[in-house]
Amino acid sequence: MAARTPAREAAAAKMASFSSPSTSSAAAKRTTSLASADESLLITALKMLATFDNAKNAVFALVVYRYSTRLLRHLKTYGVSETLFQLYRLLSARAFALLLKTPAAKRKVKRELDTAMAEVEAKIVPRPSHLEINRELPQLGKETEWIKNELAKLQIMEAGVDSKVVEAEWQNRDGQMVWKGGKVSGAVYHGGDDLSELLADSIKQFLVSNPLHPDVFPGVRKMEAEIVSMVLRMYNAPPSAVGATSSGGTESILLSCLAMREWARATKGIKEPELVVSVSAHAAFDKAGQYFGIKVHHIPVDPITRKVQVGRVARAINSNTIGLVGSAPNFPDGIIDDIPNLAKLAKRHNILLHVDCCLGSFLVPFLAKAGFQTEPFDFRVDGVTSISCDTHKYGFGPKGLSTILYRTPELRRFQYYVKTDWPGGVYATPTLSGSRPGSLIAGTWAAMMKLGDSGYTQSCRDIVGAAKEITTRIEREIPELFVLGKPIVSVVAFASAAPGTVSIYDVGDHMSKKGWHMNGLAGDTPAIHIAVTRLTIPVVNEFVRDLKDAVAYARSNFSGQKGSMATLYGLGSGVSATAIVGQLATRFIDTLYLI
Repeated sequence: MAARTPAREAAAAKMASFSSPSTSSAAAKRTTSLASADESLLITALKMLATFDNAKNAVFALVVYRYSTRLLRHLKTYGVSETLFQLYRLLSARAFALLLKTPAAKRKVKRELDTAMAEVEAKIVPRPSHLEINRELPQLGKETEWIKNELAKLQIMEAGVDSKVVEAEWQNRDGQMVWKGGKVSGAVYHGGDDLSELLADSIKQFLVSNPLHPDVFPGVRKMEAEIVSMVLRMYNAPPSAVGATSSGGTESILLSCLAMREWARATKGIKEPELVVSVSAHAAFDKAGQYFGIKVHHIPVDPITRKVQVGRVARAINSNTIGLVGSAPNFPDGIIDDIPNLAKLAKRHNILLHVDCCLGSFLVPFLAKAGFQTEPFDFRVDGVTSISCDTHKYGFGPKGLSTILYRTPELRRFQYYVKTDWPGGVYATPTLSGSRPGSLIAGTWAAMMKLGDSGYTQSCRDIVGAAKEITTRIEREIPELFVLGKPIVSVVAFASAAPGTVSIYDVGDHMSKKGWHMNGLAGDTPAIHIAVTRLTIPVVNEFVRDLKDAVAYARSNFSGQKGSMATLYGLGSGVSATAIVGQLATRFIDTLYLI
């Protein structure tokens, strides 16, 4: 019998352990444990799958809710028929856009656009032979006398001479500008030669100044603050009201919309802001919508009064609405919206109301003093929270300055930009611009101090009086035309009372041939308008006489053919042509930078 060694005893013990009852039990437990783990994993996987399905369902439900809410809001605002019409226009526009991508259509559109733009370029970019072309910096700086001579030649271009006029004819011109003849609607708000000289001197004194550095230019800071203060009082602002200057009406409107958006985000948590405006509101509100991600609802005007339909405005308000907009007056028709009822809506829904007075500027505050009918539009209307007013229109200040006014300092702060952690130091600006021309502030301050309350009252009396004379004479002496609404400021819009025999755009074309620069309107009622300025006052009789001749010509030559004004404004209102007009406008802007 072999001796028992430690190794054999260990092996025997190991074999015995495999066959013992306790070992079998442990193995069984391990098997059961593994089975339980598998079952647990299966249950967990099923739960995760169920959770994933629930998540998908939740996301789907959320998407359905969001889009159905948007649809219901849209239907509430515009109604079924208008919504269907908008859908039709959208689908038509997309179909037309696809059509324009076909080679044949591309060639045709390009050919037509090239032809149109060649005409535009010939008119907008004259190239007289006696003017030098400067594509790059001169190697050596020019003499002062040469520069002055070139500036004089460039100024003569404003006389409207095209590139075919020989140099001798240019030299014989006396430099009389087209706009000085009073035949331009709006555009140039000239306060007189004496005032222009004062403005030029004021600008010269502060030519290098910049309000971004108030410690360096304290005088500019003082003038800017005084401009804002004076305009606030013109608009009957409460003592708490504040404001700022901007580069023009568009920036003032942009700032008002920016402040609305930021106010609504901070106080109401609105992340998808919506703004309700009239179709007659300035296009700068749509620009603000595009820049700042604000959805803009356009509400139609009453066909008779030309005021925004307040009932339709009320239907457009929802939980995302940040504010309403009224005009005093609007640009197309020259009509003041129903500001008191818009203000009541704004108060009821705890939203803001901006009144755009950029065009009314230094006229509407003086209507009553000048002896004319007026309507409520300023801070005396409870609910008006901001107002935009241009100083460079009927305030006769230099171009490039406007004001934006707020009822409270808190509202103004929402337009500010402040960055505290910039390596260059704290950067803080009150408006969109950083550096700004203090020279324009000086010129504006000088104009306001020169005219004063009495000067602006008399200016209002003269300008609005001329507009009223034009309105009355159209209504009494030209039965083929009718005035849109009842304008009480400076803009008079008129349309054809018999579009089947007199095309208003043909009237506009004929007025252009007589030297008048009119504004064509492409809204629900085809029309043209004139914005009366100081320069219009002495030529009112000439305007009415030429308008009568234009109507007679349009009636006797009516053929249904579209003239240049009809082509531009009539085309812009069509579904299929919107894309083409957009391309035309884009290429027009490109033309401005041609040499």
